[in-house]
Formats: sequence, C-alpha cells, structure tokens
Amino acid sequence: MLPRPVRPHICVITTGGTISMRYDATLGGAVPAVSGNELLAMVPGLEEVATLRLLEYSNQPSCHLTPEMMFEICMLARDTLEQEDVDGVVVTHGTDALEETAYMADLLIDSPKGLVFTAAMRNNSEVGADGPRNILGSVRVAASPQAAGLGALVVFNGRVLAARDTIKMHTSNLDAFRSPMLGPIGNIDDDAISIYRRSLVRQQLRPTRPVTAVELVRVYAGMDSALLLWSLEQGSQGMVIEAMGQGNVPPDMIPGIQAWLDAGKPVVLVSRCPEGRALDTYAYLGGGKQLRRMGVIFGEDLTGQKARIKLMLALGLTSDVEEIRGMFEYLA
Repeated sequence: MLPRPVRPHICVITTGGTISMRYDATLGGAVPAVSGNELLAMVPGLEEVATLRLLEYSNQPSCHLTPEMMFEICMLARDTLEQEDVDGVVVTHGTDALEETAYMADLLIDSPKGLVFTAAMRNNSEVGADGPRNILGSVRVAASPQAAGLGALVVFNGRVLAARDTIKMHTSNLDAFRSPMLGPIGNIDDDAISIYRRSLVRQQLRPTRPVTAVELVRVYAGMDSALLLWSLEQGSQGMVIEAMGQGNVPPDMIPGIQAWLDAGKPVVLVSRCPEGRALDTYAYLGGGKQLRRMGVIFGEDLTGQKARIKLMLALGLTSDVEEIRGMFEYLA
C-alpha cells in the first residue's frame, strides 16, 4: 500500500464578513453568527486538500474594520507565513473592504508562500451560498506551488486575481470581484489550478505602523476647495484626489490643492474612472499638466481607496513628499 501524500499545512485566518453570517429573523437581516470552526466544517473535502490550522482574528463586517485593524491582520498573516510549519495562509474577509486589506498585505508582505484572501456574496442562510466554494478554492490556491511568491491574491468565483488589480465591481453579484484592466492571473477548475502570469509592478513598503490621517475625495462637477481646506485644518497628513478623466479637476479646487502643497503634505492624484490612469495630458486650468507642475503626485492606475492605503504606509516611512513621489510614480 502506497503511503498517503503529505498534505500542505494551511492556516486560515477568519476576520468576519458575509462569509461568516447568517440571517437573523428578529433583526431582519444577516449578522455575524458563524465561528471559524463552523465555517471550515461547511466545506466538504477540505481536509483532503490540506492540514488546516485556524486563527480567529474577529467576526465582524469589513466596513467596521479600521486601517489599524487591517494592519494587524496583515501582520498576523506575515508572522504566520514566517513559521516553518506553515505552507500558506488564507484570510476570510468581508467583501466591502477586502480589496483594501488585500492590497495592504501585498505591499507589506513578501513571502515565498501562498497568501490568499477570499469572501462571499451570499450569507450561509441563502440558497447557493458561495462561501464554502470560495474557501475550498482559496485553500487549493494557497497550497499550490504555482501560487507561491505571487504576493497577495484574491480568489473568488473560480478566479485567481492579483490583489493590486482587484476591484469589487458589483454590490451583490457572485462575480463581484474582477480585475477590469488586466484580468485574472489564473483560474480554478475543480481541483486544477492554472496560473497564467505574475504581476511585474509589485512593491514592498515596510512601516512599523500606518499613518491613518489620510483623506480621499472624489471630484464632482463644480467642486471647490472647501473640503480640501477643512481637512487640512483638521490635521490630515495626506490627501488622495479621485479626479475626472485622465487627472483633471475644476479650477476652484486649485487653491485648496496649493494650500496642501504649501503645507508640505502629499497630494496623490488618481482617476475616478475604473480603468486607465492619471496623466498630465491636458494643459488647461485644472488639467493634469498644471497639477504635475504644482507638485501633485500621480498615483498611476490605482483606485482611490488603494492609493489611500498606499499613502498611509508611505507616510509611515517618511513625510518627505519627494520620497513618497518615488513610491507612486515608479511606472512613469
């Protein structure tokens, strides 16, 4: 009789979210109710894929998570990956903020092992709950040598996505998470893992803590400087602006942006469009050309929420605007 193959050791870190919820008839909606052990017990065949260890960080909606808590989750994942008897880590998470925590982990953690984030769109009381399938796929990916060293990944609905590229594109559809510009890096077909590419633009930022006083504003037609000036007066340390188009703002925002720059604080510009990146194409008042000349940092193709996460970590390393610029404009 042939010996049974040694199964990889995978640690599952649970943080909460819809994947750990059930419907509460009294409250009339889904609430946190499923423990980590219950969650893993719902996944048929999981014990055949890997030897599992469970760490329960929390059981709460991800919209309740703060950046400090996201940082703690990332540090827990990093420390766990560094253990010799762990071959990979899976983090279960709420969908609302998954892309932010996963991207923070991608910036903070450089491991030769698999690191996967997953979630669910349907709670465990709903027909066709997708949590068990996503967990099974995530453990398979985290245990696969193909996924080793790819950075933080998001496994959802049979797709393997790079955390840097992943956006929640739908509020309720099972296919909510996608990479609209670049597509998935791989797929899961039953127990077959196929990885087609790796990200060439990963970075590492290693602060001891994030600076969380970073604001995010989304530009709208006719916007002025009021919000920018108010946040500066409140002591915010960084600003991310989701501009129109390729990186353009209404003229009345210019005084507020200049006030931030005069204070020696970083202003990062991205586009509010889901695809493309901010560029200095237009030279009219409020155009990207003027903003670059003023000293605004261009955030490449990052979404506003991811640029904010990155700026928090960058400020944890330095307050020098030019050093921070180098962390953002490396693709230029």
